[in-house]
Formats: sequence, structure tokens, C-alpha cells
Amino acid sequence: MEFGFADEGFRGEVRGWLAAHLVGEFAALGAGGGPGSEHVGGAVRRRWERELGRGGWIGLGWDRAHGAYGNRAGSLTQQVVWAEEYARAQAPGRVGHIGENLLAPTLIAYGDAAQRKRFLPAVARGEELWCQGYSEPEAGSDLAGLRTTAVRDGAGYRVNGQKVWTSLAAEADWCFVLARTDPGERRHRGLSFLLVPMDQPGRIEVRPIRQMSGTAEFNEVFFDGAVAHVDHVVGGEGAGWRVAMGLLALERGVSTLVQQIGFAQELGEVIEAAVRVGAVRDPVLRGQLVRQWAELRVMRWNALRTLGATGDAGAPSVAKLLWGGWHQRLGEVAMRVRGAVAAVGPADWSAAAPYALDDWQRLFLFTRADTIYGGSDEIQRNIIAERVLGLPRVERG
Repeated sequence: MEFGFADEGFRGEVRGWLAAHLVGEFAALGAGGGPGSEHVGGAVRRRWERELGRGGWIGLGWDRAHGAYGNRAGSLTQQVVWAEEYARAQAPGRVGHIGENLLAPTLIAYGDAAQRKRFLPAVARGEELWCQGYSEPEAGSDLAGLRTTAVRDGAGYRVNGQKVWTSLAAEADWCFVLARTDPGERRHRGLSFLLVPMDQPGRIEVRPIRQMSGTAEFNEVFFDGAVAHVDHVVGGEGAGWRVAMGLLALERGVSTLVQQIGFAQELGEVIEAAVRVGAVRDPVLRGQLVRQWAELRVMRWNALRTLGATGDAGAPSVAKLLWGGWHQRLGEVAMRVRGAVAAVGPADWSAAAPYALDDWQRLFLFTRADTIYGGSDEIQRNIIAERVLGLPRVERG
């Protein structure tokens, strides 16, 4: 995948900074810590986040109409250049991406001045990490069916309930939580978007969820009377659904292009292996590789077409459908390239490492979840059908 965006002066600055700072333990970690390997190098990645903050590289795309937060200002083109070069340099997976790319733009759009002043500089410095408290065990992808409650108690709220599939919950300092503040309302009414500190022993418990890949990128989070300050309700009480939907619309654009660069690197490795072991001589497998290449090009063009667009309700859902299925199929193709040996573990298994997997086996197993997390394929198709095509709404209890 070509790095085709202009602004070569800025590109040179980015490359120079990364070359100078991506050294030592940061270089040794490489691209570790991305999806499927978020258990890798947590402490190193947190130090790397602060290094990015000192360089002003966190929050290039934040709207600066409300003030500066210690970060550089960057045009849309520069944001893409930064993301491309970051991926090209094989820099560590970001532990601050939820705060930078989801929480911060949401506060800029829906928060008040005090909330922006309190939280955005700390994100820009790489000092405070965030996780997202949306999904619940009984609601699945039906976000409006959540059961977590937040009851007003003096100068704050008491939060009770359970969230699931929460990335980075064990590392996060804060969690933005969608909870029901008006028990008399149902579905999307009566919800609020609260900012909850995670350091509340006895009131918040984080339990890692062990996956079939043997790792634990996701967590369950239990709230038992956790406290959220009344000033930390974004958009006002009862506006949670509007804020939450605004946040979900942010999960596209530049971050999608970054993801595709990683996909291109993975595909290139699979193709190289297919050529090396002779698997490419199989016309069926060769056709699958060509299809993966062509579909990745289509995803890039679609991401470029919608980059910076507003009001396109179906764009995030289309993007999710495209990349979820594509990445899952890549894991399957990688196993076919390996052949029967792909089903066999390493010869040096031991009691200390009873479930050791190589990178491709982990890719195959982890991508089973790609069509589920972040909104299942069924939910994405319903959104496209209802909000874009105008088809009748699906009845929900």
C-alpha cells in the first residue's frame, strides 16, 4: 500500500522524530501491543505514550476552536502522514488511542470548558489512559438495552452494573461509562455519559477475559457503588445516547487508514510465505490472495472517500463490515498457506508455556472476534438498513 499523501516537509519531520526517539526499549518492542497482542509490553507502551506527549504528537486532529491542550495542530493530510509513518516505522501499539481518538473528540463536541480543561491536557501529555464502558453481558451489541445504573447521590452518582469486552481496563485511569440515570425511561432515553475514575478499590473490579488465543486483551468491569462526580456528566444528564452515538461516529477516518496499513503489512508477509513454500502454485489459494489484495484496495479507497465526511450515518458501519470480514479471511488464508502444520503447536511446549502460539496462529484465532467486537455484523447491517436505506426498523424488546 503506497504512502501517497503529500506534504513531504512534514513527512520528513515525522520520520526524523521517529528515528530519533524510536530507540532502546521502544525499538525493541516494535509494533507489539496492537490488536491481538495488547498484553505485550504494557509498561513500555505507557512510557512511549508519554514520549509521544512530550513531542506533541497526541491529538493532531483535535479541533482547536476551544483552545490548545499542549498538542500540535495538524491538517487532515498531516494526520494521515503521521499515521502512515507511524505504521511504517513499526512503532508500538498505542495505549492512549481510546483517550485520544474517542474521548477527546467527544469532549470537544459535547463537553463543557471545565471538562475539556481537566481531561484533554492529561491525554495530550500521555499521562492519563482511558477505557470505554459500553457493552454489557445481557445487552450484547444492543447498546440501548444496557442495565448499568447511575443514581444521584449528593455531589455525584453511584454507579452499579457490569461492562464487558473492555479493552485496556486494567491499565486505564478513567472509563467513560454509559449508564441509566432515569429508571423510569426505557431504551435510549434516560441514559447519561459519565466519566468514572478507575482507581476505586472495592468499588471497581477488573477481571481479564481469557480468550482462545491464550491471551486476555479484553476485560469484565464490575461497578459496585463506584463514584462519578456530578461535573463529569458529558452533555448533561439524559443526553447519553446522543453523546454515545456521536462518539461511535468517530471510529473511522484516519484511524481506519492506519489499520489498513497494518493489514497491508500482514498480507505482504502471507504472500511472501506463499511464494517461499510454493503454496502460491495452488490456483485456488492464489485466487484468494488476489482477492484479499483487491479488497484491501477497495477498503482504502472507501476510507479516503469518507475521510473527514460528516452526516454519513452508514460510513462507520460499512467500514466495520469491510475490515472485519477481510481480516478474518486473512487469518484463514494464512493457515492455508502454512498447511497442516498450522494446526500443530511448537515442539518446545512446556509447563511454563503450555499454550504458545506463533504470530499466524494467534492472528487466526484472534480474528474470529473481528466480526463481533466493535459492533457485530448483524448490528452493522441493521444500521445501514435503517439509517441509510430507510428500511423498517428491527423490533427490539
